[in-house]
This record gives sequence, structure tokens and C-alpha cells, in this order.
Amino acid sequence: MPRRTGEAGAVAPTAGRDGRRSSSTAPDGGRDGDATGPGTRTRYPRFRLGDSRSADAAPPPSPSARFPDAAPTVGRDAPRGGGAAQAPSRRPGAPAQTPTETTARLRPIPAAPEAETATGTDVPAPRAAVPPSDPTAPRTPDPALSWSTPHDPRPLVSFGEPEGYDGLARPRPLGGRPRPQAVAAAVCLVLGVGLLTGAVTGSWLAGDSGDDGARSAYTEAGDLWHSVPVDQLFPPTLLGKGAGPGGADRTWTRVAVAPDGDCAGAFDRLLAKALDPVGCSRLLRATYTDATQSYVTTVGLLFTKADAAAMTALADRFEKQGLGRREDLMPLPYAAKDTVAAGFGAPQRASWTVSVLTDAPVVVYAVSGWADGRTVDEPEPAEEAVESGAASAPAQAGLGHEAKGLADRVERALRKNIGTPTEHPS
Repeated sequence: MPRRTGEAGAVAPTAGRDGRRSSSTAPDGGRDGDATGPGTRTRYPRFRLGDSRSADAAPPPSPSARFPDAAPTVGRDAPRGGGAAQAPSRRPGAPAQTPTETTARLRPIPAAPEAETATGTDVPAPRAAVPPSDPTAPRTPDPALSWSTPHDPRPLVSFGEPEGYDGLARPRPLGGRPRPQAVAAAVCLVLGVGLLTGAVTGSWLAGDSGDDGARSAYTEAGDLWHSVPVDQLFPPTLLGKGAGPGGADRTWTRVAVAPDGDCAGAFDRLLAKALDPVGCSRLLRATYTDATQSYVTTVGLLFTKADAAAMTALADRFEKQGLGRREDLMPLPYAAKDTVAAGFGAPQRASWTVSVLTDAPVVVYAVSGWADGRTVDEPEPAEEAVESGAASAPAQAGLGHEAKGLADRVERALRKNIGTPTEHPS
């Protein structure tokens, strides 16, 4: 028969903290002891606040309390009676936890992909089955990752052009000039080519007219003997600044002008023979004296009949053969009566010069001597008498300077009447 409560050996029903009832046999009236048996439950000593044994005998916290990744096994939130874990308590008024919240480490929960639905229905469409891979099949590399693929998936890399510096230390790309400079260079090149082309074309088109102009000047010079007054060809007074010995100034006055005529009897036989290739159109002569009337000088202009080529050939012959320095080719003076040059004859010739022009059909010459009529045994060309250190009597007297100075100034007067001189007298 059933035993009553309180009797020895009776089973006392107990209620656990999880609300379930359990029975156990408590010998000796339910006192704590070492009871064994299939229905007995191990009892542990109870601890209360203020008990000195609680601080020393408290067990360490479980790993679940220190590492919240695992479900708690000790404490208020531990599952009771071997049941499922209860939800952790929260403070009153706190909002409910969302699926993304957790008491463990915060980790984002990816949203669930939307299920595909069949056309026209809300039922999710079944996903296509993925055939399982054959573990025995050989593995081959992806052709898209091959070096020889025509469509290279690798990113294209381009390198910038290196920079240089121009004349102003400004950076510019190497291998070329800045655009404004290139345009300016091209414009200058085009203009230069155009100017050169125009000059060549103009010279070619105006070649005949240039020759005609030169021929006209040459012909005009041959007609000056009758188209220009004598005072322009032989000025009454000529100034020779620095024309004397040592750079002294000279002043010459015209004392006589010979009538124009041909060359008959005007030259010695050898000189006439040397001038015969160019012919004689007209001969003009005038005689001058210095300021002291100590020297007399005859200046002559022989207008020839030759062209420019013949005059050039004659000038080359005089230069190469030294005909202008030969004593037997010395010109004759013009001795005017009733003047200081009345006694100026062939024996009184002391120095002379002969100049053959190439831009005009004219031969300019001059011969000088003493005004007192003295004779000269050794005449000297003016080119040698004007040299520094010349010791001859004509050189010491300055007769070489007289002949050369007057010839130069008469030649200049001649050139003034035929235009700009192209040949400067010596």
C-alpha cells in the first residue's frame, strides 16, 4: 500500500526550479545524506549571502559566459532541465530584436535572394539543377586567361610622353616644338622661299633691261665730251685735301684748256701704239698749277671707240704688263703760251700716271713737272713717287702727289656726270 508522507522510506514529491515534480527517497526523515538509488538526486550545499564559504568555493564562470558565441550554460539564461535555451531577458520597454541583431558578435546577415517565380504565378520557379562535377575529369585552364587569347581581359596601360624644356625653361613634350613656334617657322619658311623665287624670277625677267641700262650708262659716258660743259669736266679750281706729301692739303688752279680734237701728235709713238686697240674718239686736256706756281700738271681724258670688253682687255694688259710704269710710254704735256706752263715740254716731265676705266670708254692720265722749265733726267711713275721713303728728285718735290692727286679728282668729276660710280679711283 502506499506510504504516507512523512513516513520513513516514503517518496517525497519535490518541485524543481523548472516547475517539474520529482520524487526522491530521503532516509532519516528527508535529511541530507549520501543517498543512492535510482530515484535519488544529488544534492549540493546551499549558499546564502553573507556566507564566508561563497567567496572561496564559488566555481569559475563557464566559457559560454566569457565567450558569448556559445549558448550560455550557467546563469539565468541557461536551459533548464535539459530543455531548449530560453530567450535572453531584456529590459522593459526595449524594442524587439531584429533578425540582424544578436547577443553574439555583430555580423551582417545577407538578405535572402528573391525566389524566382513562374510566369504569371506567385509560386517560386524551381531552380535549374547544377550537374555535379566529375572528379575524374581533367582540369583545363580557362581560355579567357590565356596569353594568346585575342580578347585580352587585362587592363591596357599607356605611358605618358616625357617632358622636356624649351628656351624659357617651360616644360614641353619631347620630339617636337610647341605649336605656335612650329607655325611661325612654317610661315617664315614659306615667305623665304617666296622671296627667293621672286628675286630669281625678277632677275631673269629683268636681265635684258639690266644689260640695256649698263649699256646706256657706258654709251652716255662716251658722249660726255660734247654734252657736258668743260668746267664740269675740268673745274677751274680743284681742292686736294690731304693729297700732298705727308697728308698736306693741295689747291690747283686751271691755267689752260686745250681745244678738243683727235689724238694725232698727242702721244709718243709707243704709247699711241698701245692705245690703238681702243681707238680715239676725242681727246680733252687741261693744265693746272699749284698755289705757289712751282709745279705744272697736264690732265687728259681720252674718249675711246671701244666697247666694255675691249676696255677691260686693255686695262688687264696695262696691269699685267706694267705699261703704266714704263718711261717710254709716258704721256706728253700741254704747254699753253703766256702761262706758267709755257715751258712745260717733254724734257720737263718728272712723274706720270695712266688709268684705263672699264665702266666708261675713257682713259685718264696726268703728267707733272717743274714750272721753271728744268729738265728731269730720271722721271718716276706717280705710284712709286708717292710711296714712303722714295728718295728721287720727283718724289722729294712731291711731283708724284701732284700727278696722282689731279688725275683722281678729274676722274671723280667725270663719274659725277655719268651717275653713281661703280669704280673708285685709287
